[in-house]
Amino acid sequence: MIMDYKVIRSDRKTVGIAVGPDGVTVRAPRGMTEERIRRIVADHRGWIEKKLREEEKRRSEAAGLPPLTAEEIGELRERARKVLPERVAHFAPIVGVDCGRITVRCQRKRWGSCSSRGDLSFNCLLMLTPDHVIDYVVVHELCHRVEMNHSPRHKALMRRALPDFREAEKWLRDHGVTVLERRRAKTGGTTPENG
Repeated sequence: MIMDYKVIRSDRKTVGIAVGPDGVTVRAPRGMTEERIRRIVADHRGWIEKKLREEEKRRSEAAGLPPLTAEEIGELRERARKVLPERVAHFAPIVGVDCGRITVRCQRKRWGSCSSRGDLSFNCLLMLTPDHVIDYVVVHELCHRVEMNHSPRHKALMRRALPDFREAEKWLRDHGVTVLERRRAKTGGTTPENG
């Protein structure tokens, strides 16, 4: 059986495989041959199939939840506009950065993002997640004020500011799609990401 996957090439040195609502994504170095990528995917087929089954289970769970109404989304936005700037103000000195404007949206795939100017944007659906997940997304974006990528240095900054951040990452992997699906049930959308 042929496995479908999307390849994204960049200046990276290693291959990374991710499984999400949109399927399998392989991130590969620019010069790597298609044949080498196919072999790597084949070598990881068991792991990929397991993750695809988990993803299908999450989507099934999400399908059983009612979609959010416009009123509920509005309430989440209002709450987020109060909570998120407070969390940013708490963590910015710990990370050792400042930031620009903070905006709140109801996004289809991102939990947060950080612009090159230092403006932060957050998804109001974070208000449906536990507090430690909200803190994780805030710290993640603040760390992008120092490192705009997901390098080991970014992870080290995360660990210094939020030592147990891996628990929140796991929560988002296990439950994030279910939360996002409540917004998408009416409007459509794609993969959850962190900026």
